[in-house]
Amino acid sequence: MKFLRDFLDKQKPQFEKGGRFEKLQSTFDAFETFLFVPDKTTFSGAHVRDAIDLKRTMSVVIIAMLPALLFGIWNAGYQHFLSLGQSPGFWPIVFYGLMKVLPIVIVSYVAGLGVEFIFAQYRGHEVNEGYLVSGMLIPLVMPIDIPLWMVALASIFAVVIGKEAFGGTGMNVFNPALLARAFVFFAYPVKITGDTIWTGGLSKGEGVVDGFSGATPLGNAAAGAIDKIPSLQDLFFGFIPGSIGETSKLAILIGAAILILTGIGSWRVMLSGLLGGLSMTLIFNLFAANEYMKIDPLTQMMMGSFLFGIVFMATDPVTAAQTTRGKWIYGFLIGFIAIMIRVFNPAYPEGMMLSILLLNAFAPLIDHYVVEANINKRLKRATTSVKS
Repeated sequence: MKFLRDFLDKQKPQFEKGGRFEKLQSTFDAFETFLFVPDKTTFSGAHVRDAIDLKRTMSVVIIAMLPALLFGIWNAGYQHFLSLGQSPGFWPIVFYGLMKVLPIVIVSYVAGLGVEFIFAQYRGHEVNEGYLVSGMLIPLVMPIDIPLWMVALASIFAVVIGKEAFGGTGMNVFNPALLARAFVFFAYPVKITGDTIWTGGLSKGEGVVDGFSGATPLGNAAAGAIDKIPSLQDLFFGFIPGSIGETSKLAILIGAAILILTGIGSWRVMLSGLLGGLSMTLIFNLFAANEYMKIDPLTQMMMGSFLFGIVFMATDPVTAAQTTRGKWIYGFLIGFIAIMIRVFNPAYPEGMMLSILLLNAFAPLIDHYVVEANINKRLKRATTSVKS
């Protein structure tokens, strides 16, 4: 890599103040710091030294998402050929899935990073690294048949409204990828709900075999077709219709292990989210007023994007609670409310999206009361010590 380092050092003066391309300094800096660890050091104030910077943190998250992405590519092709009653073999399935998923990933990054670069150049600051993860998350929460122009529009909305309006990376209140999905869900609901979008847009009369249903497990549950929910084995391994990255729970758990072992993702948020979902499901099982309420906890946890949201979105360090106790409360409420929305309001079967966005808004309030409780506890302890 020395030749690349030498090449960048040779070109760098052209992008610094007084150089020919000084207006593109932010763009050059973004590529340089992505390829090499920055050599900048702190020189004032109190700072914490760490061996990892934001770009490397984001890279670890992307690596954690790769199992879900790779399986999603295969599953996109598998569901398509399954709807046709065909079994062409591994590589044709992967090739079809790649042709469907890769354009969504490319459009997401081109549209989102394009806006990031424009804002960085206009404001004269460094390019924010946060979209490295959001650019991958957005495709993973979309169906394979989503129009590419909608992906671009949703990505731009997520960056402009979700991030730049609040000041950029580290200042946003809501998870940008969830905002992109919410934008599509409310603006173009037909393109993110229904049966045909999970199998490449095929419908009856276009070669789909009789008896095949492209409905997702949540779609069947919301429609009252509890008997059509796939087996636990299919739900776990992901041989089901659904958004690109949410189907395989095994791939998601591999990603969770990577995030926990590297210290990037909070295990407290993940565990408390599962406990919250389990609690709400058990309450529903206790009353069992309808068939949906009778679904066992394990099935509820593995349906839809519950696990994907808990692992990759609820743990977002910017929009999640920051205090230790706050993380337990934050995660628990996400899981609890997600199952509540899912069962009580079938019009919004994917309650995880709305639940995380809601708790994103309340995360600062949760931290505030946790800190206030700690302050009051210490004051009482100090008062007691003085009296004694």
